[in-house]
Amino acid sequence: MNHDHESAGLNRSAALASIGAAFFLLALKSWAAWSTGSIAMLGSLADTTLDLVASLATLLGVWIASQPADDKHRFGHGKAEAIAALFQILLISISALGIATRAIEEFLSGGRVEAADMGIGVSVVAIVVTFALLSWQRYVIRKTKSLAIHTDSVHYQSDLLLNVAVIAALVLDQYAGLRGADPVFGLGIALWLGWGAWNASKAVLNQLMDHEWPEEKKQRVLELIAHNPDISGVHDLRTRVSGNKHFVQFHVWVDANMTVRQAHRVMDDIEGTIHAEFPEVEILIHTDPDGLVDEVGSAGKDVLPPIRVEATK
Repeated sequence: MNHDHESAGLNRSAALASIGAAFFLLALKSWAAWSTGSIAMLGSLADTTLDLVASLATLLGVWIASQPADDKHRFGHGKAEAIAALFQILLISISALGIATRAIEEFLSGGRVEAADMGIGVSVVAIVVTFALLSWQRYVIRKTKSLAIHTDSVHYQSDLLLNVAVIAALVLDQYAGLRGADPVFGLGIALWLGWGAWNASKAVLNQLMDHEWPEEKKQRVLELIAHNPDISGVHDLRTRVSGNKHFVQFHVWVDANMTVRQAHRVMDDIEGTIHAEFPEVEILIHTDPDGLVDEVGSAGKDVLPPIRVEATK
């Protein structure tokens, strides 16, 4: 429980830091975009605006996800993070499409950038602020594995490249005389945002669709279970992730002559062994008498690796 409270607090702090950074950068880039007329800067401004909206959605998502399970949500509210992340991806995609359209229009019209020095200075400040925010987000993600914070971080990772691209576009347009540099870089920014949204969507859809854990994690759990001397096999293993909560359920075969109390002790031992290495996992174990198979197909096959110890007498 303490782990959940700590994770919720860290996630909220990351979301609030993201909102604060977005407000500051929004004001700064609005002034720079109006002063310079740069499409690359306009693209950066549009991205920051969506970052702010997405950060607000992230804060709401991590707050809902941190709420304890209730009568209507017995498995908790973890998928609120995935929904918030999905909303962010939609905003990124819309932003990328709008910037690309504007960049193509500007390239065809042959417009020029004004007050490039101002735009370069603003972009340097934005890089410093963004880097500081990303450092904190990376720390929080390592601690909590939050999908919403991870997706929010994708925005700001792209912002670093985006601001470097703005600087390059302004330098090339203003000082090297390359008229098409600004819209070309703006189009590149749009493509980068679209690629980031595509990559982020995979993790979100996996969680919403109850995708299984990575194979190596499942195998590690089975290795931990295999060291218990009182079980003869494991079958019907199922796993999923919801927010920062991981769920695993499986059937174990035990001696048919075991009492309920003895079988319960075995299950407690298994849970303790798994929690020692994976404290965030919720475990559901069903006991079957040795040899009983009610499941059809692969669900009824023993998946326990050949790591056995002598059964207790």
